[in-house]
Amino acid sequence: MRAVSHSGSGGAVRRSRPVTVRRLIELGARRLRRAGVFFGHGTDNARDESAALVLHALGLAHHDPRLYGRRVGVRGQQCARQLITRRIETRIPAVYLTGETWFAGLPFYVDSRALIPRSPIAELIERGFAPWLDPRAIRRVLDVGTGSGCIAIACAKALPRARVDAVDISRAALEVATRNVRRHRLARRVRLIHSDHFSALGAERYDLIVSNPPYVGAREYASLPPEYHHEPRLALAAGRTGLDSVRVLIEQSRAHLRPGGALIVEVGNTERAVRRVFDALPFVWLQFERGGGGVFLLEAGQLPAARRGAGRVSAEYTR
Repeated sequence: MRAVSHSGSGGAVRRSRPVTVRRLIELGARRLRRAGVFFGHGTDNARDESAALVLHALGLAHHDPRLYGRRVGVRGQQCARQLITRRIETRIPAVYLTGETWFAGLPFYVDSRALIPRSPIAELIERGFAPWLDPRAIRRVLDVGTGSGCIAIACAKALPRARVDAVDISRAALEVATRNVRRHRLARRVRLIHSDHFSALGAERYDLIVSNPPYVGAREYASLPPEYHHEPRLALAAGRTGLDSVRVLIEQSRAHLRPGGALIVEVGNTERAVRRVFDALPFVWLQFERGGGGVFLLEAGQLPAARRGAGRVSAEYTR
């Protein structure tokens, strides 16, 4: 028997048959492509974006392809279509609509208080940072600009002997990170610290400092697709040239690294500017099998000596 739905009061009657989850995803992907939405916040194509939205609307597990043949009734179809419509009309990234994403093989909650996880650094974490570092020798890690906590938490999972400090200048982002630390039951090994870069860390030293800092220059930020402007500006924009945060990391990391330690930083499209401004540094630019780039590695001894008096102290610890 066909289900009947009414479009508004006195509107035309529309008959709707049950369709499969797969068909709903295909229809959603077609709408997303036609609307010209931007992909790049957890997915890079219309079908994956549609799948994330449809499966969330239906309350189904994202990573179970056996569900794609399941038939969906009228109510489920309406929920899926409404979520696709919201994605198109608001340009809010799908991850913010679902509240769920994956990073380094782990699930994370995320909302508009924190940047959506998408760094190629995930691939390094999954390998325990080998061959660049010996995973067995990494006992202390610092994640600068932790946002949702994804890098810090993934490091703790991949390096079970390590303790991880995760700092962020945004209290709101640390609230999201706290939720994820609790979700993964890592409160004993991941310490969240409210800090502007290194300002609240005192004399702490680490085997590894890793960061996906803001690195978008003013001109580039103004030209970004609308989806990016739903993310915290603080997590993206970094002054006129995009180097404000990267400069602090390069100039102050040495004071917080143990001998033999390393600094790993994602700078994305700012790579060319970094190479030009810091042309005397022997950067190693890392390659990734799954794509992405703009990530450099410097050993502790290759970094310049720290400058005194930089940064502002804001030492507040949170769980």
